[in-house]
Amino acid sequence: MTFIQFGDLMGWLGLDDTDSLDEGCTTYSLHLLLESLPDGITVQSPRLVRLWPFAQHRTRGNAAVAVELLTDDEHRLLEHLDSFWNQHLVPLKGKVSSSEHDTRNQSPADPGMVWFSSTRPDESYYTMSVQSEVRLDQVPPSDRSWGGHGKIGATAAVAWRQRDVTWESIAWRQPNRHGQKERQVCEQTLTLVDAMPSTFLSRDPRKGKGLVAPRGPCPVLFGLRARDEHSSREGAQLLLASESTESSIGFRTFVTNQASDDHLGENLEATVTEVEVLSRGNCVLTTTHGTWLAFAESGSIKKLAQWLLPGDVVEGNGLSPELGVLHLEKLRILAAVPRLERPLCEQCSVRMKSMGKNQGCRCPKCKHRTEDAWVSIPRLPPYDSWVQPPADARRHLARPLEWIE
Repeated sequence: MTFIQFGDLMGWLGLDDTDSLDEGCTTYSLHLLLESLPDGITVQSPRLVRLWPFAQHRTRGNAAVAVELLTDDEHRLLEHLDSFWNQHLVPLKGKVSSSEHDTRNQSPADPGMVWFSSTRPDESYYTMSVQSEVRLDQVPPSDRSWGGHGKIGATAAVAWRQRDVTWESIAWRQPNRHGQKERQVCEQTLTLVDAMPSTFLSRDPRKGKGLVAPRGPCPVLFGLRARDEHSSREGAQLLLASESTESSIGFRTFVTNQASDDHLGENLEATVTEVEVLSRGNCVLTTTHGTWLAFAESGSIKKLAQWLLPGDVVEGNGLSPELGVLHLEKLRILAAVPRLERPLCEQCSVRMKSMGKNQGCRCPKCKHRTEDAWVSIPRLPPYDSWVQPPADARRHLARPLEWIE
């Protein structure tokens, strides 16, 4: 338990945009900063906050970090932050690189840091930052700030009120391993950790592979997510203790907004008017509530979308990077129009066929004729409830369906 002495100042530090696709990591930058703090400063649980995935100036991830600091000498703390900023964070500005996994245009790293020693920004700013694009001129003023566009996410991380939290323990590689893509994380131990009741998205059961280690050359060794702090920390310690896991400089456990669905608004109900299946299985649904996209990687969402017919009533949710277009993250069918077929022949039970417009139907086997007729055949959907993308194609912010009561 931390005891706050009379006269101690409780302030908030936020940091973002210190990485590129080729190097660096904002969590690693915060770790180094916290390790460098002078004596007498108490560090509370750091936080990792995922924000708007389509942010224009996003580098590799869409996560910002923040931490509450307790100090009895704010002037000394700010002097130290000035020094750390100039020595370690300013040189990161302008870093840009490409990736074989991410083909979008890259924005150069533009680190930003903020300090709030009195009033934190309103939570509405966090909500805006996780659900939409935010400009630099929309950032609430802080008591002290450094840098550029990174101040957008840094301030949002401070504004988050932790209403629905998960935890992630992040371990970092030894400096000589930075820049290398291969990682050694014990698969046997990861299987045990994945079986812990509180951990989630640790392994992909479909492909039998781990999901805790990033694929790029950044400093992160792994990130282990759980629904409580103890499980996240314990699981990380088990992984690091394994002889089959490469050595690490250490780890920290972050409280996060991951798996919160904070990025989503209310579910939308719509009627399908057109279904178009494109290359690779991407599916475009034209609905009474705009265009809904189901991407090939979305698994069950794509399969359900391809099954739909005009007239079906559906409910969905996702993000809209452009007006009138919804990138589906959840989908379910509410009502399916029946399939219309010709009736069976009363004489021999063979499906009747039309003889032409207004000419009735005739059995192709016994030639029995009837008036023009149709019968309604109920359609059985491939899924009778909500579906979402598989684990390895899901956003960090997406809440697993099995958690929703």
